[in-house]
Amino acid sequence: MAKRLMQVAVVLVALFALAQLIRPPHVNPPIDPGRTIGAHAGTPDGLAAIVDRACRDCHTNATVWPWYSNVAPLSWVVVAGVAKGRKAINFSEWASYPPARQHELLAAACRDVSAGTMPGSAWTKLHPETRLSPRDIEMFCAAAQQADSRASN
Repeated sequence: MAKRLMQVAVVLVALFALAQLIRPPHVNPPIDPGRTIGAHAGTPDGLAAIVDRACRDCHTNATVWPWYSNVAPLSWVVVAGVAKGRKAINFSEWASYPPARQHELLAAACRDVSAGTMPGSAWTKLHPETRLSPRDIEMFCAAAQQADSRASN
C-alpha cells in the first residue's frame, strides 16, 4: 500500500512539473488612453477609478498578473478568465463600442454588480480590494442611467 501511494505521488509530481511547460501567454495589448472609459465624455466622475480598482484585471488591457498566474493549472484558468472578461467588456476599448452597445454593457454591468456576480466571489476572496461598496454599485447604475438618457435623446 505504501509503495502504491509513493508511485501515485511520484506520478502526480511529474504531471505537475510537466504542466508547468504549458504556459499560456500573459497578453496586455497596448492601450490608447483616448479610447478608455475614463476618457469617454459623459462618464461619471469616479467610475474610471472604480473600474481601475475592481475591474482592471479582467476587463481591461492593463491586467496585473498575480504570481499564481504563472503556476499551472491556475495559469490556464486565470488566462482564460481574462480572455473571457475582455471579450465580454473591455473598458480599455470603450470607444470601439457604438453608443447603443455602451448602454447595453453599462446596463449589464449595473445588473451584475447589483446582483453581486461581479466581481466574481473567488476573485474578491483573493483580492479583497476589488469588492464593490454600495456607492460603487450606485456609480455603475448611474452611468447606465446616464447612457440610457443620452440614447433616448
